[in-house]
Amino acid sequence: MKVEKAVIPAAGFGTRFLPFTKAMPKEMLPIIDKPTIHFVVEEAVNSGIDDILIITGKGKHSIENYFDRNSELEAFLEKKGKAHQIQPLRDIEEMAHIHYIRQKEQKGLAHAISCAEKHVSGEPFAVLLGDNIIHGEPPCTRQLVDEHLRTGKTVVAVEEKPGDQLHRYGVVDGTPLGERSLLVTGVVEKPPPGTAPSNLVSNGRYVFSPEIFDCIRNAPAGAGGEYQITDAMKPLVEKREVVAYKYAGERWYDTGDKVAYVIANIEFALRHDEHREELSEYLRELAKRL
Repeated sequence: MKVEKAVIPAAGFGTRFLPFTKAMPKEMLPIIDKPTIHFVVEEAVNSGIDDILIITGKGKHSIENYFDRNSELEAFLEKKGKAHQIQPLRDIEEMAHIHYIRQKEQKGLAHAISCAEKHVSGEPFAVLLGDNIIHGEPPCTRQLVDEHLRTGKTVVAVEEKPGDQLHRYGVVDGTPLGERSLLVTGVVEKPPPGTAPSNLVSNGRYVFSPEIFDCIRNAPAGAGGEYQITDAMKPLVEKREVVAYKYAGERWYDTGDKVAYVIANIEFALRHDEHREELSEYLRELAKRL
């Protein structure tokens, strides 16, 4: 079955970026001149999905404002002789059919995904975490959709991480299916150091079959009363219905991490001709001082 809908969970408090996130969603942290969530929506659209549900929470109105039309701003730009800036803004408004629903309690990623059940209407759907950018071509989500169409199974994007970082992620284990795919036999959320079953971590991109909603309903609550998607997936793993896919991509930026966020800004700036020379010169001078 085709994958025609995407869900973007964006309801978290973003505590790693306090005090900024006291007043602004972490998904609106800018990468140069675009918020993080812009890149996430763009990935879904470039993967052939333009029906998108964003799961929001309290204080997230700026996400809706960003993808909505601002007639007052357009009139101001017209008046100031900056009409050339209007069409790029309209492109943002028209890039996808975006819907919103609020997660009323902060009860974990699995609970946030469960809020999308009525919207996806019993169809397979993609999930893209709102604070993760994956730069590459073809888009990571497109690769997962293709793998789902080939296997009919839930698909999780994974990549390799060093052993000393595995305790920060959901870690999957499995047996090889193809050059890039594994049949998942186990999944562990943030394993204690030295206990991870592999070095493959989930990076915030999924294609789920609709069975995931029954799994979430029956999943046990984890630490802090939150429901983790890794726990919810275990019944599907036991039935051998989950594939891990080692996507082909240039870089994964977890912008919820401060260092990764800074790196994302530097690397995206270096991709722009207008910034590259000046920034490269600064970085060379900085390297001499370190």
